Amino acid sequence: MQRLAGKVALVTGGARGIGLAIARRFAREGAAAVILADIDGAEAERVAPENPAFHPCPLDVTRDEDWTRAVDHTVARHGGLDVLVNNAGIAVVGTIESVTLEEWHRVQAINVDGTFLGCRHAVRAMKPPAGRGGTIINLSSVSGIVGGHNLAAYNTSKGAVRLLTKSVALHCARQKYGVRCNSIHPGFTETDMLRDLAAGSRYTPEALSERLRASVPLGRNAAAEEIAGLATYLASDEAGFVTGAEMVIDGGVTAQ
Repeated sequence: MQRLAGKVALVTGGARGIGLAIARRFAREGAAAVILADIDGAEAERVAPENPAFHPCPLDVTRDEDWTRAVDHTVARHGGLDVLVNNAGIAVVGTIESVTLEEWHRVQAINVDGTFLGCRHAVRAMKPPAGRGGTIINLSSVSGIVGGHNLAAYNTSKGAVRLLTKSVALHCARQKYGVRCNSIHPGFTETDMLRDLAAGSRYTPEALSERLRASVPLGRNAAAEEIAGLATYLASDEAGFVTGAEMVIDGGVTAQ
């Protein structure tokens, strides 16, 4: 059974990492169109030929006009928007004393403003009478639930995504839009972001990965494909009664 048969999805940060893993899984599950929305339009163009459901779309998630163009084009070309995955995000290593104001603003702009704009435009496209309902999936993090001494900006941004998700879910439920909104909170995942975090620390990527694995009760880091599996469930009709939820997938880290 193809769990997403006929659905139209837009995935930000869709050309790499968790975003690409989600896009690939959506396509395998029968999605009619998966928009690879990425600030690196060239990389999205490079990846798109691997699946006929893929459609590249340059998108800077911090720009309202980019969102208007991307969502309007998706609706016009594919007949609607059923699933939005707000996956694009960055992490900066820094304590409250060391993180710069420029770094702070950049993290909030991409992680918080980008998610806010995505939710706003998805609701516009999904709500009746023009829309047909849908689901929004926001990628937060375990860092949106528990703090880290050297992730001041990132913790703040992912905590904001967690509560924004609940606000959007409750608003859409009150308005009877048929739009669900949930957040996913991955633990340590083997992606480029983990390597970026290593660049801001005193560890090599391999040493940081090993150090993080040691703190996970299941003894390993997540694979991007595992996050994609949870996103697929939330995007499917199986999750029709799930909204405002925070779905933790962290190998037991937050259970400690």
